[in-house]
Amino acid sequence: MTSAKAGSALWAFAAVMFLAYPIMRPYSTEVGMEGAEAFAQTNWVVAHVSAMLGFVAIALALRSLEHVVAATAGAATAGTAVVLTWIGVGLTLTYYGAEAFALNAVGAKAVSDAEPAIMDLADPIRNGAVQISMFGIGLVLVLVGGIFAALAVRRSGVLPAWSGLPIAVGLALFLPQFFASPALRVGHGVVMFVGCVVMAWAMWNARTERVKTDLAAASR
Repeated sequence: MTSAKAGSALWAFAAVMFLAYPIMRPYSTEVGMEGAEAFAQTNWVVAHVSAMLGFVAIALALRSLEHVVAATAGAATAGTAVVLTWIGVGLTLTYYGAEAFALNAVGAKAVSDAEPAIMDLADPIRNGAVQISMFGIGLVLVLVGGIFAALAVRRSGVLPAWSGLPIAVGLALFLPQFFASPALRVGHGVVMFVGCVVMAWAMWNARTERVKTDLAAASR
């Protein structure tokens, strides 16, 4: 499978994961027994693992993008996108791991013991200064990586110039959507889905053979 086709598959997979995340995620007040019951659900883990897999897929997809645009004016920008995104995803996944597994364990224990006080552990797990800082910095780096990826796409000449813009918009809205209503969070999932699907389509139809032909002709 070529880098373009592999990247297309990764973008398509990311699209499904980022749509599943807000749809599968249980919504609640996230305090007391109501919050415990939400955290304890299998869907809580499934939703957050979906987001984690989506970020991993994007990181790998950008590596494929780097290969696709390697012989174009977007090469250096794509390389920057890869570095920033990989660091950002690494920082982001640590927080998502705590959200997916630690909060699930806290909620399950509170439900099994019928003890809402156990939910007091949720705040230090998710809102400590170190973890919040890592998460915020990680998402910002992923956003900046997405912007560089969009620029690489625009400069490449082998992908539609606009095709990197939708996913850059989705990544820009990733942090703000945490403060939105469930409906808007699902809407953001749709934006991410569309952005990833557009990139999957663009990568599948990448004009890499044309670039190779042009380079060969120029070297004669």
